[in-house]
Amino acid sequence: MKKLILLVLFVASVAMQAQSKKMIKMIDDIESKVIEWRRDFHQNPELSNREFKTAEKIAAHLKSLGLEVQTGIAHTGVVGILEGSKSGPVVALRADIDALPVTERTPVPFASKVESEYNGIKTGVMHACGHDTHIAILMGVAEVLSKNRKEIKGTIKFIFQPAEEGAPKGENGGAKMMVEEGVLKNPDVDAIFGLHIAAAMPVGHISYKPAGIMAASQGYSIKVKGKQTHGSRPWGGIDPIVISAQIINGLQTIVSRDTELTKEAAVITVGMIRGGIRGNIIPEEVEMIGTIRTLDYGMQKKLNDEMKKRVPAIAKAFGGDATIEIEKGYPITYNDPKLTQTMLPSLQKAAGKENVHLIDAITGAEDFSYFQKEVPGLYFFLGGRPLNVKQEDAASHHTPDFFIDDSGLKLGVQTFINLTLDYLNKK
Repeated sequence: MKKLILLVLFVASVAMQAQSKKMIKMIDDIESKVIEWRRDFHQNPELSNREFKTAEKIAAHLKSLGLEVQTGIAHTGVVGILEGSKSGPVVALRADIDALPVTERTPVPFASKVESEYNGIKTGVMHACGHDTHIAILMGVAEVLSKNRKEIKGTIKFIFQPAEEGAPKGENGGAKMMVEEGVLKNPDVDAIFGLHIAAAMPVGHISYKPAGIMAASQGYSIKVKGKQTHGSRPWGGIDPIVISAQIINGLQTIVSRDTELTKEAAVITVGMIRGGIRGNIIPEEVEMIGTIRTLDYGMQKKLNDEMKKRVPAIAKAFGGDATIEIEKGYPITYNDPKLTQTMLPSLQKAAGKENVHLIDAITGAEDFSYFQKEVPGLYFFLGGRPLNVKQEDAASHHTPDFFIDDSGLKLGVQTFINLTLDYLNKK
């Protein structure tokens, strides 16, 4: 009996090794297609809630694989459903698909030349945060797994999400809208995995963190009203530009002097200030918009309360008026600790244990957090920096010089596949 058990285990081990080699070859073979897809999406970017052609390409690919395909979710979202040959859990994999209002400056032959308008300003459009790589990776994962349907125990949902960077003013969109429209239902998702390419982390590396890995994000807008006058006679009016400068300084002291930064990081940034039309006119009104980042909901409330109190008070002290509106924003991106610990070997198997790094939380934000509020989720970072480029020389995300090395995409495909199959087989 003991010999029989050993024989069965040996045969099963050989079969698993053969299956693993087959999967590795399929991932190697699809790398060139993933790179080709990525470059096509990079050259043809579309802004949030306007990803029409992007969605068409994704849907056509998923249909060609024989998946059940749903379109028009949260405006332009696409979902592909792959049912394995055996019953089991439901895993979701997510890629965001929108680009940014950034004019590209990289010297690559597939650089974007697309132009559009954002907030009333003419601008270039660029995948300056790597969402093009996310799309291509998930398309590659879908193709490989669809060809292994017989070995899959459970169901996989491929979620291609629009408007991660935020829906245009006056519109809904993104992960929140997808959740509201039932993307995690029918069949009900048990766990969700997401990744983000990282321009500063070298190719071949992965980073992760259990619990809060990315900050909650809130947008805010401030309107400062003064009294218009000739620029040569400032005493004849109330200068909203000077008041705005005082408000900006006041916002920074909320963080630097009134926030317990040893507990968690917090950021208040003014990203735009607009007012006036020419140099010799003091305008009547100035508008400011910005972002708040917090990693603790108690600190978030304190910053919100202080901003609402100080902004009008500072304006009043200088004879003007100011109003402030703060959006609810994205929640904290929270990796379920148990799921993270369970799936850590899958990350290590993909990249090698020495290339998987535990990191501190960062003040970037992600609306993947809306999925994680509904089901356990794991979100991790994938290296995209060329090995011959120093970290300090890598251009930041959301900038014209943002650059990703295509050689890092194959690891993204491998990691998603590892997470998916390991999760399904453990249940």
